[in-house]
Amino acid sequence: MSVEPLDDGARAGLATALPRWDLTPARDALTRAFQFGDFSEAWGFMSRVALLAQAQDHHPEWSNVYNKVTITLTTHDAGGLSSRDIRLAQAIDALG
Repeated sequence: MSVEPLDDGARAGLATALPRWDLTPARDALTRAFQFGDFSEAWGFMSRVALLAQAQDHHPEWSNVYNKVTITLTTHDAGGLSSRDIRLAQAIDALG
């Protein structure tokens, strides 16, 4: 299945639609860091994100160090950001 990259209009609205995510132009990706009370909370969050990602068949790049989780979203099939990244970022944000 072909995935189209975001058009200019969708890109222009990223800061408003996803204010807690940073655009990384060099990678054409969205990145957000999350901090939790401890490792167990961070791991639980990662588990919830993994279920969301699997349901959307779109899997993030991420790292975890103790209570910090960093997530990067980009669509390799589109060569950068796509609507799939926006949907997953919004679903992650909805976790609270």
